Amino acid sequence: MYMWPDENQIANRNPIAKILGLDYNVMKDDSSILEILDKIAKDDDPEKFYRGTQILNGVSAITGDCLESCHTSAWGKTDDEEEINYDRKGAIYKDLFTFLKEKSAKFSENMSKQTRLNEEQQKEKDQPHEAPKKEEADSLRKATTGSGKSLLKNQINLGKNQMTKRLEPSLNWKTTVDFKDRKILQRDTQEEKHGGKLEKSAPSVSPGRALKNADKIEEIVSESSSESEEDEEPPDHRQEANADLPSEYWQIQKLVKYLKGGNQTATVIALCSMKDFNLAQETCQLAIRDVGGLEVLINLLDTDEVKCKIGSLKILKEISHNPQIRRNIVDLGGLPIMVNILDSPHKSLKCLAAETIANVAKFKRARRAVRHHGGITKLVALLDCAQNATEPVQSSLYDERDVEVARCGAQALWSCSKSYTNKEAIRKAGGIPLLARLLKTSHENMLIPVVGTLQECASEENYRAAIKAERIIENLVKNLNSENEQLQEHCAMAIYQCAEDEETRDLVRLHGGLKPLASLLNNTDNKKRLAAVTGAIWKCSISKENVTKFREYKAIETLVGLLTDQPEEVLVNVVGALGECCQEYENRVLVRKCGGIQPLVNLLVGINQALLVNVTKAVGACAVESESMMIIDRLDGVRLLWSLLKNPHPDVKASAAWALCPCIQNAKDAGEMVRSFVGGLELVVNLLKSDNKEVLASVCAAITNIAKDQENLAVITDHGVVPLLSKLANTNNDKLRRHLAEAISRCCMWGRNRVAFGEHKAVAPLVRYLKSNDTNVHRATAQALYQLSEDANNCITMHENSAVKLLLDMVGSPDQDLQEAAAGCISNIRRLALATEKARYT
Repeated sequence: MYMWPDENQIANRNPIAKILGLDYNVMKDDSSILEILDKIAKDDDPEKFYRGTQILNGVSAITGDCLESCHTSAWGKTDDEEEINYDRKGAIYKDLFTFLKEKSAKFSENMSKQTRLNEEQQKEKDQPHEAPKKEEADSLRKATTGSGKSLLKNQINLGKNQMTKRLEPSLNWKTTVDFKDRKILQRDTQEEKHGGKLEKSAPSVSPGRALKNADKIEEIVSESSSESEEDEEPPDHRQEANADLPSEYWQIQKLVKYLKGGNQTATVIALCSMKDFNLAQETCQLAIRDVGGLEVLINLLDTDEVKCKIGSLKILKEISHNPQIRRNIVDLGGLPIMVNILDSPHKSLKCLAAETIANVAKFKRARRAVRHHGGITKLVALLDCAQNATEPVQSSLYDERDVEVARCGAQALWSCSKSYTNKEAIRKAGGIPLLARLLKTSHENMLIPVVGTLQECASEENYRAAIKAERIIENLVKNLNSENEQLQEHCAMAIYQCAEDEETRDLVRLHGGLKPLASLLNNTDNKKRLAAVTGAIWKCSISKENVTKFREYKAIETLVGLLTDQPEEVLVNVVGALGECCQEYENRVLVRKCGGIQPLVNLLVGINQALLVNVTKAVGACAVESESMMIIDRLDGVRLLWSLLKNPHPDVKASAAWALCPCIQNAKDAGEMVRSFVGGLELVVNLLKSDNKEVLASVCAAITNIAKDQENLAVITDHGVVPLLSKLANTNNDKLRRHLAEAISRCCMWGRNRVAFGEHKAVAPLVRYLKSNDTNVHRATAQALYQLSEDANNCITMHENSAVKLLLDMVGSPDQDLQEAAAGCISNIRRLALATEKARYT
């Protein structure tokens, strides 16, 4: 296997001077390779060109051996390499110049002439004021034109033809195309469609075009995925022609030109030189792209030379961090070739291909291309390379490389798993058991992409069930105690995703995961990890048993301390966790004593939707305690909650309305407080026109509390609350049914609202609520029917809809409120019937 050296692993930083002699030691930077390649390519002496090129290619094997010797000593042997013979077989020359001068008399003669010519030119430079005579200038001009020039050209062509016959490259190298020939290739492709012969280089362009057309059609089909801002494909831009570009830009472009026209050895040298540049810089990345280097690098992946594939993939892996380069690679059809390389027997190739796919598959079109070309199945298969990874790590390179193959495969799957369709493909390919097995290993660098993939996939219910079945939660909890912050972050995020399920929350507690989560709250420097940890605590806090444990570990006090000076992604989770914890009285008192009410109220003025939903819930939970409610009222928290009813997001409206209910219940002078909000009651009534069931249920609950005050009930009656509530009666949503029935029950206590509900056809639908399976719906409905039964016409409607039989069944309910309401309603209906019968006989 060919390994690329870094700066510190090669002692000789100017190999050109060492190989070709001190005459060529004119450059002191990385452009020396370019200078010498230009000298060889542009030399006017045909014999020298021929001999020099022949010798250069003749010693290419020596060059390769020298590089390989260096790399082998630096990196050690691999199972992909052949045995290297280090014994010297001939004389040693200090440089290539000495070697050529010793072996070729013609070369020695030509170099002597060159030396004399250089001396003459130096003398002319030393005497700049002496102009050459006109006759000498004319003779010089004649010498370079006419028959002499033709003869020289013929000699050069003859030398080149002889060299080409001896150095004919293999067909695989003919796939390298010049950037300027792309239009010709496109025309050839069109001719091929009409029956023309397809050139060998054409496939390097046509697959990308075909893939691009297919992707345009597929863009119509939407994928539900956990997409991020990375999914937005950036606008393409080229470097301006007159831009002040660094020298590296032009040096890289020269190297790309040698990549296009060179033989195998020249290509390897050019790839090595290109790798020495800082490819993390955008200038270097775009230099490769702008001169057509991406096409060449992708074409090299189709060759049979493993070294060139490795060199190309190493460069593609580095530059594919650039969003524009990622898109260009997909457009040029690079992903199908990389997917095919995943089947290679060379482990280094598989690793590099998987890592490059991981970088490229950052946007939807690339992920889709990987899946369509069978990449998901092949990447899952790479995970199986580490089947012995659970055993203690040995010094064997074979084992380490197996682990590296699995790590790279997991890295690529992590990128691909942001698409729902790809998540399903990973599951169907058997990825979950393999990921579960890799999770038991001690290799932290592999655990990170493994847990990252599980974290992405855990957003789907099918995966959460499989994660429980494979006992993955236990290993996620174990890795929370790791020293690696990134691993801790992804484990916490995976728990956050999985803890939607009650059984998973219990498993986290049973495996001791709550304590490390609570302890990680104290490390606030790493904000990403803090967001993941607080998210996991939030979801785990949904279970009361977990809240008790968090109180033991002093997590609630720490959460209160995180309510200030934190990014929004952390605040959302912190407030969500406090909202769950404050469902219990002890924790509400704890939050108040720790000074948590004021920062919570301060967060009500934000604009983040998720944060507003959570903070309204937390404030509402605190408002259940009277002392906390006094603080909320003093801080103008109720007015802030009421103003959120005008928020455009339905979730915020609903959460604010739910929070207002305990505020109204526990305020000292609730009626006056509500009336003090100008336009507040009309706003609440108008929300009954919403299409969102959660908003409707929460507003009905708020109206139930508002209507406890007679003056407020009169105001909302004037705003048309009766017809709006009646219109909602024909619903099948039990949550809305319950709160709607409670609101109707309360509103019946003003004026002729009972009669109005009957006139607006609200009674018959309410009777059907008694057939629900929810006891809370039964209780609220029975109470509403009891209030409505005070009107004779409503009693008749109830009797006609068989309410008596349903109510009789509920008289025997263990719920005392339900018993009384059902009995009272039956009593009213029976009393009306008796009065009617008595009136008939009278």
